[in-house]
Amino acid sequence: MPIKNRFAELHDEIVAWRRDFHENPELLYDVHRTAGLVADRLRDFGCDEVVEGIGRTGVVGVIHGAQTASGRVIGLRADMDALPMQEKTGLSHASRTPGAMHACGHDGHTSILLGAAKYLAETRRFDGTVVVIFQPAEEGGAGGLAMCEDGLLDRWNIEEVYGLHNMPGLPAGEFAIRPGALLASADEFTITVVGRGGHAAQPHTVIDPVVVAGHLIVALQSVASRSADPVKSLVVSVCTLKSDTESHNIIPGEVLLRGTVRSLDPDLRDLAETRIHAIVASTAEAFGATARIEYDRGYPVTMNAPGQTDFAADVAEAVAGKVIRDAPPVLAAEDFAYMLERRPGAYIMLGNGTDSAMVHHPAYDFNDEAIPAGCSWFAELVERRLPA
Repeated sequence: MPIKNRFAELHDEIVAWRRDFHENPELLYDVHRTAGLVADRLRDFGCDEVVEGIGRTGVVGVIHGAQTASGRVIGLRADMDALPMQEKTGLSHASRTPGAMHACGHDGHTSILLGAAKYLAETRRFDGTVVVIFQPAEEGGAGGLAMCEDGLLDRWNIEEVYGLHNMPGLPAGEFAIRPGALLASADEFTITVVGRGGHAAQPHTVIDPVVVAGHLIVALQSVASRSADPVKSLVVSVCTLKSDTESHNIIPGEVLLRGTVRSLDPDLRDLAETRIHAIVASTAEAFGATARIEYDRGYPVTMNAPGQTDFAADVAEAVAGKVIRDAPPVLAAEDFAYMLERRPGAYIMLGNGTDSAMVHHPAYDFNDEAIPAGCSWFAELVERRLPA
């Protein structure tokens, strides 16, 4: 089954939804306009149940098949929020909101799932129930976790969950996936090194936190190079270095470092946190300084279940004619991981075109030519997973 004809018919309508979302981006949980439009459309489609306010501003639509004897329930998820960036595309449908932009394609994801929901509500050629999930705050707000903690999965007895994300560099409408770790965990740390400041001409009278910070930056690289298994992926990056002075001749009293830790292995993630705490404490002590560390665990590893991944790949192959089944993992993070921690499922990459700007870039735009393939994947997945 290639692209479903219905999505060719609906393409212009779905593109109009997508471009409207793009023109009116909203951040984190403040997606009230977007969520309201999503809920209104789900009601117009004839969904059996539409619930707003799950995970603060998430929206859920429930569609029963023509038969429900199987009792099975699967969830399909899309994210709705934008990024705090200034758009530089010059497009006619560019963002109208200063400092906000759909630079990750969530406008496309939301529109694709809406298109699939409209088709599924029209046809209902499946045995069971589909729950379409529209999530806020993927970009750093853990909206997926908020929806789970608000009872999303248990309230509707969702057994499996599936989602997609666009992928610049992959031809539009093609698919890529892999079993196991597809996307990384992402943690953040803030280290405050406290020394004793003074005049740069009298370094013997101070405890220089800049020197300590320099040793920390180097030592933290040993977590990946000397503590981690070299065949596994781990990245420790110090991205900010700031002192409490900007003078050329004052040794500061404090220095702040901020960074990120990313891994595709949960055990390696634990190891990195332990080693970073040890390195920070011992390095500061060696120089007579003190150090405080704030370590914040972010999104977990996005872990595709093997069976569901094979199934999702088979559907993608049916839709697009081929699929990359062993795509290399990416060290970006995604909070669909929280749903995959609680239920088996799969996350797939949908090609956004080989000439597309990368996500999180001010020149990025979602490729509307990928919409029929994305809609068809969701719809075909339901009809195959819940056969009537």
